[in-house]
Amino acid sequence: MDDDLRVLHEWRAEIPKPGQEWIIPQRRRMLTRIRGRRRALGRRLLVIGALGAAAALAVATLRPQPPAPGPASKPSVVRLDSSVVLAGAAEVAGRRRSAQVPLPTQWHYTKTLDKQPNSATTETREHWTRYDGMQAASFGEDGELHVGPEGNPLDPGDDDLSPQQYDAKLRELPTDPRKLLDKITGDRHWIEGAREEGVPKQTVPANTRAYHVIMLYLSRYGTMPPKLEAAMFRTLMLIPGVRIDQGVRDAAGRTGLGVWLEGAGDVPFRRYDILDPDTYRYLGRQTLWSRDQFLGGNSEPAFRKGAVWSTALLSSVIVDRPGQRG
Repeated sequence: MDDDLRVLHEWRAEIPKPGQEWIIPQRRRMLTRIRGRRRALGRRLLVIGALGAAAALAVATLRPQPPAPGPASKPSVVRLDSSVVLAGAAEVAGRRRSAQVPLPTQWHYTKTLDKQPNSATTETREHWTRYDGMQAASFGEDGELHVGPEGNPLDPGDDDLSPQQYDAKLRELPTDPRKLLDKITGDRHWIEGAREEGVPKQTVPANTRAYHVIMLYLSRYGTMPPKLEAAMFRTLMLIPGVRIDQGVRDAAGRTGLGVWLEGAGDVPFRRYDILDPDTYRYLGRQTLWSRDQFLGGNSEPAFRKGAVWSTALLSSVIVDRPGQRG
């Protein structure tokens, strides 16, 4: 798949088949895809450890556990008590200041890093999407900023949403954790969505889908209401198999708390969503292969054991014009 599809296409593309890249819109949304025609806003492109503002809670209650069998990003990775960490994250998130709802003519700016497993280089991407979804901007190979139509609002069959549509959907969610879980698992937008022609429709367990949708929402922290963000951390506590490891690195080299879902199928890799250990903000993602993965019937593995693919979200802010970085 073209690298540029990874940014927003990833979550939806990964959902159908756990053995492939399938996390709901994460391949489509997690950090913003840069694709000329339908450059939809970063929706991935995800906690955590009770540290920083919750330091007292962390020191008193974080209970390291022996790592479960499986891959680890570094020997220093330590398993934490997920319930304790998520409770601390909810407390910190609930105390954040509320962000103003952007104007339709404002822009969502993201800066991301992407380091693929078979490459020694790290790619930097910057992208601007107007809040109403009508325009997008990015730097071309000529070094100039190019502004053009987004394309998404003109394609009602696309499952991508404009930033404005996405945030409106987000703000409709309840803050009661159990009601929030029910709302997400029953949302037809995430159950169905668009899929590539010729790819058969496959079902995903409701809890698996809910986990990835919540991680998607947490990655869009720019306009997230604090009480809703807190509720999302508490909702993660209701999902069986949510695990948290300490000491996982993103593409920028930042060490954070890697959240992952155990028991999501027989996949050859562990997919970490990384959060800042102090603020519980989304940092990026790391995928670590625990065994060789073969694709398309090839005799040579597409990804070898020990391969690492990582991303990093360096900035996600609302600005007034394309080219502005905030």
